[in-house]
Amino acid sequence: MESSLLILDLMRAFYWFDEQLRARLAERGWKGITRSQSLVLANVANGITRPSHIATNLGVSRQAMSQLLGEMTAAGLVETVPDPDDRRAQRVVFARTGGPIREAASGVLRDLERELGEAAGARAMAGLRAVLKAVPDAE
Repeated sequence: MESSLLILDLMRAFYWFDEQLRARLAERGWKGITRSQSLVLANVANGITRPSHIATNLGVSRQAMSQLLGEMTAAGLVETVPDPDDRRAQRVVFARTGGPIREAASGVLRDLERELGEAAGARAMAGLRAVLKAVPDAE
């Protein structure tokens, strides 16, 4: 009997969610969202808004993050604003004009969760949510 490490199953699930999200957004006219952009958006949605913290989470340099954020700003996905807690720092926020893509992404993610729930069953989904909520926050 072959067993896999949990991290491998989590990665496979993450890749499925991310690939489906980007593909379905493309079907709705939001073409060209890269995995890196998707990861930045996921970090911002999760409350991680300092560019240096996002860069650390993605394993890229601050310079690479700056370039990526510039591209995403030009595409109307995010904006950088002054950090109210530290005038020397910036925060990444969703672009004010980005409401339509956020709504589309939210709808796609709800659809994906529903599809996974239909495949796994309500009890398994409830268990999965409980387990994932028990994971400590990264410090």
